[in-house]
Amino acid sequence: MKAVVGVFKARSDAELGVAELRPLDIPKNRITILTPNATEEELAAVPTVAGEQPGMGKAMGAAVGGAIGVAGGVGLVPLLASFLIPGVGQVLAIGVVGGVLLGAIGAVGGGAAGGAIESNVFEGLPEDEMFVYEDALRKGRSVVVVMADNDEADAVRGALENAGAESIDRARDMWWVGLRDTEKEKYETTGRKFEDDERYFRCGFEAALHLKNRDRTYEQCHKVLGDLHPRMHESEPFKRGFERGREYLDTISKHVN
Repeated sequence: MKAVVGVFKARSDAELGVAELRPLDIPKNRITILTPNATEEELAAVPTVAGEQPGMGKAMGAAVGGAIGVAGGVGLVPLLASFLIPGVGQVLAIGVVGGVLLGAIGAVGGGAAGGAIESNVFEGLPEDEMFVYEDALRKGRSVVVVMADNDEADAVRGALENAGAESIDRARDMWWVGLRDTEKEKYETTGRKFEDDERYFRCGFEAALHLKNRDRTYEQCHKVLGDLHPRMHESEPFKRGFERGREYLDTISKHVN
């Protein structure tokens, strides 16, 4: 199994994308839509804990789809609601909390307040791509995650792209485009040419956003970084990128305060 991901501008577009998968006979329990929004009607049908009657989820409306977190053992943990809509499968409405929404999910093993979330939805997502999904959700987009057999992954990817999905690689590149000018200006105050060092700098920047490296210094991550980036991790541009990545996480996390 591998996760095939498509980023859509709106949840309605994501639902149309999922409809394109029907000829492929992908089981619904292997298709999930991540969305930062949920309607009042959908929230009203969501039990807050197993066994409660529908309607209790209405009390979560301010948190789900808003920008509110709750304090927990791992810091800010997002509130989620999980609901089903015909023909799609599971939809997760995520309260967007700065830059740590999916990181917090991973830290609590795929579970969260307000919903019975199957951990395999998140376990199938590459950890080094989590920040791309976070960025998409912060921007109000929806993300379709399909757990596909290896022999059907290309067909799933093609169906999503035909429906207008942005590939995860494209979303990642556009995320960097949005940051690049600022990072270039900041970097070149050191007297170095950004274009010469960008590949190493960006690699370090993204490494700081990896779930295993968050809230850790370069020194604390040194061994992991050496395993993942043996030819880059001790270069000065990589180290500068790593520190800027940590600052980026701090900046977007402050938006919840």
